[in-house]
Formats: sequence, C-alpha cells, structure tokens
Amino acid sequence: MGLWEKRDDMIVHEVEPFNAEPPRGELADRVLTPVESFYSRNHGPIPELNPQAWRLRVGGLVDRPLELSLEELHARFTPRTLVATLQCAGNRRAGFIEVRDIPGEIPWGSAATSTAEWTGTSLADVLSVAGLGPHAAHVAFAAPDVSPLANPPQPYGGSITVQKALSGEVLLAWAMNGQPLPAVHGAPVRVVVPGYIGARSVKWVHRITVGQHPSDNYFQATAYRLLLAKTDPPTAGPADGLPLGAVAVNADILRPDDGDTLPAGPVQITGYAFTGDHHSITRVDVSLDGGRSWRPADLDDQISPWAWQHWRTILKLPVGDTEITARAWDTSGATQPESPVPLWNPKGYVNNSWARIRVTGQR
Repeated sequence: MGLWEKRDDMIVHEVEPFNAEPPRGELADRVLTPVESFYSRNHGPIPELNPQAWRLRVGGLVDRPLELSLEELHARFTPRTLVATLQCAGNRRAGFIEVRDIPGEIPWGSAATSTAEWTGTSLADVLSVAGLGPHAAHVAFAAPDVSPLANPPQPYGGSITVQKALSGEVLLAWAMNGQPLPAVHGAPVRVVVPGYIGARSVKWVHRITVGQHPSDNYFQATAYRLLLAKTDPPTAGPADGLPLGAVAVNADILRPDDGDTLPAGPVQITGYAFTGDHHSITRVDVSLDGGRSWRPADLDDQISPWAWQHWRTILKLPVGDTEITARAWDTSGATQPESPVPLWNPKGYVNNSWARIRVTGQR
C-alpha cells in the first residue's frame, strides 16, 4: 500500500495536502469503490483526531444547542446506511487544461469520483432534536483542518440549504463500506451530501451552525464558485460567480484507456455516468466517428438514488487512430455539452463535456 493506505498505483497529484485519484480502469466493474482506491481531496494537512475526545457542537439558530460525543451520536440516533457517489468539482479538469492552462489547480483526470456505502446518522434527525429557529435557511459545517489556500489560512468549511439538510439523505457518517472511516476520509465523523459536489461533504466535522445565510468560510464564499472566463481568480471576492451545489450530468470512459493500442475488431467500452440533485441517468450514447453517429450503451440499474451507473457496449474498432466519444442523458432531459471550450472557467470546475479518448486499432 502507498500513502494513507492507498493503492501503490494511485495518481498522486500532491503529497501535502494529499490529493490523489486511482487509475481510471480501477473504477470499472464495481459499484462500490474500495477504500484503498477511493479518490482523496484535501485542502490542508490531514488531522488525526481522538474519537474519544471528539465532540460535535450544534448551534446557531436552534432552540436547543447540542454537544454530542461519538458514543452519544451512535446511541441517540437511529443509524442509516446509503450508497452515494462523491465527485470532486474539479473532476476532468485535465480536459479544460488542454483548452487553456489553469495555473495552481490540480489536473484531475476522470477518476476524482468514487462511490461508497456510508453509515451514520441522518443530519435531519440531529437538527430535529436541536429544533430549527424560524429564520433558519442554511446549515454550515466546520472542520479543524487548516488550509493555506485561504488568505489568511483558515479551517475548512461549507454549507448547504436547510431544505437539503432536512431531506433525509444527508448523513453524519462514521463508517465507509462497512468499516470505520479512515483518517484520510474524515474520521471520526464526516458529512456526506449526496448529489452535491464533494466539497460540501465536509470531513472531520466538529461544528454545525444553523444561520440565515450561507457560510462565510473561504471554501463556500470564494472558492468552489463558477467564475466567468474573464475573471482573475486571485482578485475574485466573496459572492463572485455562482456557488456550486448539485452535480451536473456527467459520464466518462473507464476502459479502454486513453492512448491504448488494441486489436482491431470488436472492443468492449465501459464507463460511468452520474448526475446530481434528484435525477438519474436514462441513456448513454457512444460514438466512434466524432459524434456523427451514436450507438446506445447498456446501462446498469441504479442501486441507490445517489449512486452512479456503469455502462458498457461492444463496438467494432477500425484499424488506425479512433476517437471514442460518450455522452449521457438524465431524467430532466439534460445531456452533456459537446465541447469543453465554452465551458472553460478559470478554476476548472464542472467539465461535463463529452467524454473522449483516443485509441489505435491494429491488425
């Protein structure tokens, strides 16, 4: 095993803070991503906390402020388990960098997305015990990991609307794939916000604050916002651009890999498709001719409303160089845009353009 008990062949973009994704093919064939293969996104050093000393404080616009130990969180609330996919807002940023450089941002490939079975307490249950005040509109999460990306450095945080917080699927999770959370994934407790960008699933959460407004934390107010292409990120201030929430419909190809040389003839093409909010994937198309013609792929059943779906098809690969293209559609009728060029933004978020790889067929 490599750093933080991850696979030796993880693509490590940074050691400190630790940011890594698995080879794309490792995400194929399995609905649940093994913990050792699950991507890791961090903004500062990973804290290793004592579970016995950990406390969760719930305050702000609540009737009954709470302070809960891990033992009390387990004992007072009914555990819930759900399968949910987390996807980094910068997933597939490498495709944007091919259009125009994005200095200072991690060149994530297609595998900054993974799926796990999470077990924990419903956030809605905790907020019900605390009692929401009449002006409660947002729920903010705070963690102890200090990030130098903010100026001055500050602990990581973020928020979601009260509507999302009370929807039932948001968890305060302490287990992942049936095992206690490892430190690199937020032990002893993390937030899991299904259907939203991974940045809102705050790890190592130790404080929840209910308020009238979104969190003023750097990672909610300034980072993780979709800026206009002409914006200079270092000069962007709070509330510039659009805040990122639900994941946009997206799909990518997992096998074969970009640059592979394969025998010409029938070849199996596999990938994943995922969308956020309360939608699901209804169709995936695959093309060998740049999108002039498409073939429908076989789409796996969705095992959870919050999980990705794998897809596969067999197409006849010609001799020579071929671009394989894929696109997905969701239940809202949304599909992926053709090109990353008009989607490019100076932080490299939400590249959900058509998935493309190039392979060579040999006789």
